[in-house]
Amino acid sequence: MNLSKHFTLEELTFSQTAVRLGIDNTPEADALSNLRGLANFLEAVREKIKKPIYISSGYRGKELNKRIGGSKTSAHMSGLAADIVSPSYGTPSELAEVIAALDLDFDQLILEFGKWVHVSVSDNPRGEMLTAINTANGVQYKAGLTDFA
Repeated sequence: MNLSKHFTLEELTFSQTAVRLGIDNTPEADALSNLRGLANFLEAVREKIKKPIYISSGYRGKELNKRIGGSKTSAHMSGLAADIVSPSYGTPSELAEVIAALDLDFDQLILEFGKWVHVSVSDNPRGEMLTAINTANGVQYKAGLTDFA
């Protein structure tokens, strides 16, 4: 099922972990509606960069999110977030920078470990930009988009 011109429900809900563990990762109606909005946001980014965007993690039902150790308040569980890359466009840092420069409302834009970009949308977007890094004390989030990796 297409959610937008270039993004399908299947790619926004697929999880190797869910398949391996036999977890049903089918979104409820509210999450499905949110996924359409997220897909439209990703379409706007794709239109700007003129390159494909790959989703490594989109919607996660509560059980899947718990099994992978996701945040208990993760926007992924509501269909409002995706972890993305676009290797044919550039590095995750370059992708995050171009998204930040677009006239698009996002809730969070997180450059995670220099490996992928987490983007979330919301009805009340904060426009928060962060960089996640591994430290001896665990994951830390720094304000702004800086490729510390």
